[in-house]
Amino acid sequence: MKKVFYYLMIAVMLFGIFPTTIIAAEKVKTAISAENKEVPAEVKVMYNRLEEIKTMDKSDLSSSEKRELRKEVRTIKTELKSTGHGVYLSVGAIIIIVLLLILLL
Repeated sequence: MKKVFYYLMIAVMLFGIFPTTIIAAEKVKTAISAENKEVPAEVKVMYNRLEEIKTMDKSDLSSSEKRELRKEVRTIKTELKSTGHGVYLSVGAIIIIVLLLILLL
């Protein structure tokens, strides 16, 4: 029981001190160049279609035509989200990685 309490106290202290050191660290600003952010042609076409739909006068459209436009917008947005070039980690995955690192090191 003492070991569990001891490890629990160490974990609380570790997680209590760790974020303050991150906040206190001086942030280094990096310049983002426009050359690194090249947008593929197909993505530009999708963005242009979205802008075209936004500027369209929808008051004279029927309800079925509006529904088709909404479906088209949803599909374009899901395609644009899937073309993201990043690796996304959930909070649960980050916690598991940190726990594995603590246990292994």
